[in-house]
Amino acid sequence: MGYFFTSESVSEGHPDKVADQISDALLDEFLRWDPESKVACETFVTTGLVVCGGEVLTSGWVDVQETARRVIRNIGYTKAEYRFDCDSCGVISTIHEQSSDIRQGVVRENPEEQGAGDQGMMFGYACREMDNYMPISIELAHTFLEELAAIRREGKQMKYLRPDSKSQVTIEYDDNNNPIRIDTIVISTQHDEFITPKNNSHSAEKAAEKAMQDKIKGDVLSVLIPRVKKSLPQRIQKLFRSDIKLLVNPTGKFVIGGPHGDTGLTGRKIIIDTYGGHGAHGGGAFSGKDPSKVDRSAAYAVRHIAKNLVAAGVCDKALIQVAYAIGVAQPVGLYVNTFGSAHVKDARGKVLHDGEIARKISGIFDMRPYAIINRLKLKNPVFLPTASYGHFGRDPFSRNVEVYYEVPGTRPKSVNGNGRKVWLKKVEFFTWEKLDYVDKIKKTFKI
Repeated sequence: MGYFFTSESVSEGHPDKVADQISDALLDEFLRWDPESKVACETFVTTGLVVCGGEVLTSGWVDVQETARRVIRNIGYTKAEYRFDCDSCGVISTIHEQSSDIRQGVVRENPEEQGAGDQGMMFGYACREMDNYMPISIELAHTFLEELAAIRREGKQMKYLRPDSKSQVTIEYDDNNNPIRIDTIVISTQHDEFITPKNNSHSAEKAAEKAMQDKIKGDVLSVLIPRVKKSLPQRIQKLFRSDIKLLVNPTGKFVIGGPHGDTGLTGRKIIIDTYGGHGAHGGGAFSGKDPSKVDRSAAYAVRHIAKNLVAAGVCDKALIQVAYAIGVAQPVGLYVNTFGSAHVKDARGKVLHDGEIARKISGIFDMRPYAIINRLKLKNPVFLPTASYGHFGRDPFSRNVEVYYEVPGTRPKSVNGNGRKVWLKKVEFFTWEKLDYVDKIKKTFKI
């Protein structure tokens, strides 16, 4: 009989993602000053207004207004007609000091005994559907919007595009859980009112609206989809068949958008941030939280485990859960579900149970917060790129970033406007996507 599964994504210009990016930009700025910063920043955006709040413990200082405006400018909200733009919006900060009750559970005399910043459970997931071990539906949903943003920034085609957009992709699977075709693609994109009505009549307004909708749909077919297909492996390109249902701006025109069209809040897109509904979710958001918050760091750690487990050939699909009590270093539990896809066998030739796989994994990966932070190198300003188009399935990379504390073995690069010395530090981004534990896993499981 088979079944259908759908995932959605939103662009960097969606109001919730604007909020996420501001929160993570603030986090990065605090870490740029002080790698020991403890940060929990929330952002609210609406017509002409940004409100930043939360709790911070740091030895540094961050210009909240400048940081928020820079993010908004880079997203593309640069015109007053958007009713939310980088130069004219108000920016209010209500950030205050972190609670001492929380701090005593996180900051310990022995750093290795650092406790979890909160209780909760986190999930990581990986499968073989895409080369980056992500599900097809969420990966395609992200890719459509990343490509749409690239087209907007190039300014050569689809010149009417505005920053806010959404996508949705429905995949048809067969009885053996194999993807066989793309059933439906939904693209909703904010745009200029590039066709005006001939007069003030309702029929003229509807005609202009229909003409814009038809133009955008035609460009999605002739510009966007070919660019996306070209970027995909051949086996995924074959899923684009002639019978795809394509819905573009289904309500008609989409001129009013961004924070003027809807308020945005940090942490409201947690399924888009993770696996598009595949696997499971513990409920904790990521953006604006420093790595002492296991909502973020442990979710990265279990994705790292799941991806390396599948890549090593232990199984074709893996869901990993880890859970913590606030202030306690060791997790209260580690759970593995391979959905019956495990390949490794015990000495008697029987396929290992998931519980045994979990036991072996616990011997490879130290899941204390201190160990996770060190393993994934999370005390660096690397979080802003995670705040749009998903935290997982991204390509790891390294680059130099500016920090305001001494980097051993290097000289200051310059002095900033406040007279503070600036160092360049080489840092790694998306470390949880590295396949650096495959050999250890293969050795443990005798693959």
